[in-house]
Amino acid sequence: MRHYIVINGPNLNRLGLREPDIYGSKTLTDLERELMVFAEKQGFQVTCFQSNHEGDLIDAIHGSDGHYDGIVLNPGAFTHYSYALRDAIASVPLPVIEVHISNVHSREPFRHQSVTAPVTAGQVVGLGFQGYQFALQAIHTKIGEKQHAED
Repeated sequence: MRHYIVINGPNLNRLGLREPDIYGSKTLTDLERELMVFAEKQGFQVTCFQSNHEGDLIDAIHGSDGHYDGIVLNPGAFTHYSYALRDAIASVPLPVIEVHISNVHSREPFRHQSVTAPVTAGQVVGLGFQGYQFALQAIHTKIGEKQHAED
């Protein structure tokens, strides 16, 4: 059974409390529960990880190689300036899809640029918690297509 990791960056542990007009009233625990139920229905497994520390996120990305089939990543504010996170993504052979709960392109100008997106398989923005599900479906489909092409 395929197994994916969902990695959430800084301040996402504050979901439900932080700017509910932008991020909604659901918590990180709510998101993780929803993703577990979704994964079970789709026939794959999901592990969730969150940290406010850049090095922990880098370690989680590095540690994913050989243990997971793909990564869904919400880098939080690191999206806009962490070349270390960008390099970590580029260093693993796994498909990575970047996710943002809000539409970063309709927010403050500094949020419009992602230094991590160019080394990901794709980006989902502005679709709330459902964006994570779309990202997981996309990775699952992408891996299935790759395996089919190799057969």
